[in-house]
Order: sequence, then structure tokens, then C-alpha cells
Amino acid sequence: MREGIHPTYEAVQVRCDCGNSFETRSTKGEEIHTEICSACHPFYTGKQKLIDTAGRIERFRRKYGQKK
Repeated sequence: MREGIHPTYEAVQVRCDCGNSFETRSTKGEEIHTEICSACHPFYTGKQKLIDTAGRIERFRRKYGQKK
């Protein structure tokens, strides 16, 4: 490898909205902020968590929900 052309590969802290944090290595060099991590993602936890953005879920239920 040639000297001086590669970015530095440093230890950084990753923080999630759920409060979980862990350390990894990255060339970014600063703290990384995520919305969903393996501690809160439904695929890994087995729990379904709906994140409603501007009423999209309710609008979907009104449009495609069962008719009474």
C-alpha cells in the first residue's frame, strides 16, 4: 500500500434513537447517528414496531381497511 493516500480508519461511537450505543471502526472519524439498530429492528427482536410518519398508517387503514 502506498503511504499517504488512504483515509484513517478510527474507532467511532454509533448511537441509535432507541438509546443503544456501540463502538465500531470507520473512516468517517466522528460519531454516527442511526434511527434503527440491531437492538430495536423488528427482524432481530421479533417485535413489530410501527413508525408512523405523518399519519401514513392511519391513511392506509382507512383506504384499504375492512368495510363495515
